Amino acid sequence: MPAQLLRFFMNIWPPFFGAGIKILTLSKDYRYAMVRLRMGIFNRNIVGVHFGGSLFAMTDPFFMIMVQQNLGKEYVVWDRAAKIDFVKPGKGNVHAEFSMSEQQLEELKSAAQHGAKVLRDFTVEVKDSSGEVVAIIIKTLYVRQKRKI
Repeated sequence: MPAQLLRFFMNIWPPFFGAGIKILTLSKDYRYAMVRLRMGIFNRNIVGVHFGGSLFAMTDPFFMIMVQQNLGKEYVVWDRAAKIDFVKPGKGNVHAEFSMSEQQLEELKSAAQHGAKVLRDFTVEVKDSSGEVVAIIIKTLYVRQKRKI
């Protein structure tokens, strides 16, 4: 699916739209994305800062999508695990930038040759409007080259 079409559908997808999450950029080659989370009454917690679930949701699918789109249909790519470290309270609008290098993709292909199961961690920081880190999310992806029958 073309990146701009996926971006459009994800921006109107109820879990993102309802939480105030918007994909600002998704590059055509699926190697860069920028996502914003607006502060609203439906994504605040009891103390008036961003709900942790919304901070996590804004980062959830991107590394998996980026790897899957770049490696192609001959690979299995799944989210395996995730960890979130809340660094400071998130107030106002926050954003996250995702990037995927050619070197990372080549390392995954090499490690996953001949059906080997590969687990790789990818890290993204959620930052506030002044550039301060609000949360650090580590996503562990499972990657394997599909077996040929």
